[in-house]
Amino acid sequence: MSDRRLPLMLMIGPLYMLGLCASLAQDVPGIEICTVEKTMERRTSCLQSNINFLQTTLSRYVTDSRQKIDAANRQMQVLESTVAELRKAVAELQAASKKQPQSPTKEDGKHPAKEEGK
Repeated sequence: MSDRRLPLMLMIGPLYMLGLCASLAQDVPGIEICTVEKTMERRTSCLQSNINFLQTTLSRYVTDSRQKIDAANRQMQVLESTVAELRKAVAELQAASKKQPQSPTKEDGKHPAKEEGK
């Protein structure tokens, strides 16, 4: 079986390497040093390329920031509603505890039988 794959690999291998080399030769977007260019047209083109790169990068960061801020705002709204529900539950529990009868103790701490004997 390996004898059949060898010719196929020998044909595909150089094509793969050619594609790899071609992809490495492509212009990678980013900030370029434009002072090394000799002609004014090339410097202008280089600077315009830098401007385009910075604008796209900035717009991508703005979009990402907006998405993060929107997500944070949604999370804050959920948390605020949760806090409101918890406050309501606490108020209901406090109202229920006030309605329950308290144990019969005198507030002044005196015994009623001793007061009658005086």
